[in-house]
Amino acid sequence: MDWLVNTLFEPSSIQAIIAISLISALGLQLGKIKIFNISLGITFVFFVGIVVGYFRIPMNEDILNFAQNFGLVIFVYALGLQVGPGFFSSFKKDGITLNLLALAVIFIGFAITILFSYTTNVTLPNLIGILCGAVTNTPVLGAAQQALEQVSYGDTNTLSKMALGCAIAYPLGVVGVILAIAFMRALLFPNLSNENKPEKGKSDTYVGEYHVTNPALTDKTVSEIMKHSKSRFVISRLWRDGKVSIPVSNTVIKQDDHLLIISPKSDVDSIKLIFGEQENVDWNKEDIDWNHIDKSHLVSRRIIVTRSKVNGVKLGTLKLRNLYGINITRINRAGIDLFPSPNLSLQIGDKLTVVGESASINNVSKILGDEVKRLKDPNLIAIFVGVALGLVLGAMPLPIPGMNFPIRLGIAGGPIIVGILMGAFGPRLHLTTYTTQSANMMMRQFGIVIYLACLGLGAGKDFFDTILKPEGILWVGIGFVLTVVPVILVGIISMKIYKINYSKSIGMLCGSMANPMALNYVNSTVDSDEPSVAYATVYPVSMFVRIVATQLLLLIFL
Repeated sequence: MDWLVNTLFEPSSIQAIIAISLISALGLQLGKIKIFNISLGITFVFFVGIVVGYFRIPMNEDILNFAQNFGLVIFVYALGLQVGPGFFSSFKKDGITLNLLALAVIFIGFAITILFSYTTNVTLPNLIGILCGAVTNTPVLGAAQQALEQVSYGDTNTLSKMALGCAIAYPLGVVGVILAIAFMRALLFPNLSNENKPEKGKSDTYVGEYHVTNPALTDKTVSEIMKHSKSRFVISRLWRDGKVSIPVSNTVIKQDDHLLIISPKSDVDSIKLIFGEQENVDWNKEDIDWNHIDKSHLVSRRIIVTRSKVNGVKLGTLKLRNLYGINITRINRAGIDLFPSPNLSLQIGDKLTVVGESASINNVSKILGDEVKRLKDPNLIAIFVGVALGLVLGAMPLPIPGMNFPIRLGIAGGPIIVGILMGAFGPRLHLTTYTTQSANMMMRQFGIVIYLACLGLGAGKDFFDTILKPEGILWVGIGFVLTVVPVILVGIISMKIYKINYSKSIGMLCGSMANPMALNYVNSTVDSDEPSVAYATVYPVSMFVRIVATQLLLLIFL
C-alpha cells in the first residue's frame, strides 16, 4: 500500500489532480443540499477546499497555481462568449437605467471599501478579498489577485490573505442579499399581491391583433406603410373575408382588414394610432396552436441557423419575405426573444419562428441550414484562438496618466473582454463562435470548479485560526456591511425614486451582486419571470465592470 500513500501524500502532478478532483466531486455533491430552500451550489467546492487546505498536506504549488489560473481563464472566456451577444444591447432603453443602478451598487461597495481602508487597520488587499466574498464573486477575486501580483511581486502571503477574506465574508454574502431583499419587501411592499406582479414573459416583443380603421391606410402597400412609420413592427398574418394570408412588402391593406402584428412592447401605443383599434384577444400565451388557428395551407415552424454563410448576415438582405412569401415572427437567441428587424444580424444557433406555406418554409430552411447536428460540434478553433488573444490582451501594458507604471487586465480581464467581443461581433466577421448552451455551461462549470478547489486549498491554511480571532469577527462584520448597505440603498432608490417595480428591482440587485442563490430565492417568492430577465440584463456589464474596476482600484490606491 506504500504506492497509494505515496500517490496521495507525495507532492506531484498526479497528487494535485487527484486532490482537485476529489475536492470538486465532494463539493458538488454537498452543494445539492438546501437549507431554507437555499443552496450554495458549486461554491461548496470552495469550502471543501478550505477544509482540506487546513490540514496543510504538502502539494506541488506550481501545479495548483497553473490549475487555478487555467480554470479562471476558461471560466471568464466562456462567460464572455455567453454574454457577448446581449452585452451591448443591454444598454438600450430600460436596460440603461437598470445597468446604471447596478453600477451604483458596485461603486457604493467600492466607496465603503475605501472608507474602511482609512478607518480600520484592515489593509486594502484584505478588504478587496472581503468585498469579493461579500458580493459572492470569486472570479473577481482572481482578477484582483492578478492585479496585486503586479505590485506585490508574487507575495503569496498577501494573496492568501485576500482569498481568506473572501472565504470569511462569503457565507454572509449569500445570506445578506436575501435578508436585504426580505427587509425591503417588508418595508416597502408589505401587502405585495398578484395585482402588483408583472405579466410573465422573457421577451420584449408583443403580439397584437388590430382592426384596420384608419382610412389613410386604404390601398397602401405594407412597404409604403412601414416606410412612413417610425415604429418597428412585422405583420405576421392578414385576415380578410375569413381567409388568412402572409402579407409581403407589396400586399395592399384594405379597410376592415384584421392584422396580427409583432412589435416591441414600447411601440404598441403608436401602432394603435397607425392601424386603429386593437382586438381584445391575448396572442401572447405560450400554448397557442398556431397551425390550428390558421386552418389553411399555412404552417408555423422553428428553423435553426446552422449555415456558416448566413452567420453575420443581416435579416433584411436575405429578402426571405418577398422571395418566398413567408414571415419571420420571432428570433430566439440564447433563450431571449428578439424583434426580427431587417437590420438584425443573424448568428449561428438563432432559432427563427417562420410562418408560411410548407414548401416555402422548406426552401427557407435550406438557406438557413436547420441542421441541428452541426451545432453539436463546437468550433474549438475559435475557443483556443480567443483564449490566446485574451491572454495576450491581459498581458499588454496599458499606461494610465498619473501612474508610475502601466496596468494590465490580467488573466481575468483580457479573456472576458475578448470573449465578449467574439460573442458580439464574431458573427459579423463570419467567425463561428457558437457553442450550445450545454457546452458553454460545461466549460464555465469546469473552469470555475477547478478554480474554487485550488482557491480553497490556498485559503484553508489560516481560515479557522483567523475566523475565531477578533480580526476575523471584524472581517465578518465588514463583509456584512458591504453586502447589505449597497443593496438596500440602491433598492430603495430604484423602487421609490425611479418607480421600477419590485420584481425588476430585485432581479437587478441580484445581478449586480452576481448572486444566483438570491435569485433562486426571489423566483420562489415572485410569480414572474421579470427578476430573471433583469438579472440577465445587468449581469454582463456588472461582471465586466467588477473585474476591471477592482484591478484599477488596487493599482491606483497601492
